[in-house]
Amino acid sequence: MGFGFNLGMIFIILPLTLILFLLGAFSKKEGFFKAIGCIWIPIFCLIGLSLIASLFPDTSFLEKDDYYGEYTIDRNFFKGKQADWQYNHFKMEITENDSIFLYTMENEKIISINKGTISTVKPYSSERLVLKMNEPNHHITETNPTTYRKSWWNFYLVFKSKKFHNMYFRKGKWEKIKTE
Repeated sequence: MGFGFNLGMIFIILPLTLILFLLGAFSKKEGFFKAIGCIWIPIFCLIGLSLIASLFPDTSFLEKDDYYGEYTIDRNFFKGKQADWQYNHFKMEITENDSIFLYTMENEKIISINKGTISTVKPYSSERLVLKMNEPNHHITETNPTTYRKSWWNFYLVFKSKKFHNMYFRKGKWEKIKTE
């Protein structure tokens, strides 16, 4: 358990339990012992649930195949006109033949395509994406993306752009959104 849990146990739960136990022992009223049960039963349930959850494997290890697909700008990180504009102007695709395409669009039409190839490295438990883009390179794909992952195959790519700073791409189909 974490530091906060231990701190709460030592300074709150254990003294409260001792006080309730002493009150129940001297007054011989069952309500104090029921209160102790109301405190400790949820704690034991939480400990049991955390032990059960630790038995399930962490499935967030990425392989090269997981990167294949279409990517769009994830507008959940920064909402507003800039995110909507990026969403409507950039999308990316990584194909099964290890090609990457960064599409620049205007009014739902592709105006330029930056092409390259991908490979992966596995410095830790998950594979990381490595780009080799054709010249001229786009400012979005000048560096390799950082992959942020969560459990159960949920991940997103962050590209460092000179013009837009961090750009967040998540797997998904592109659909034009209205901007005002």
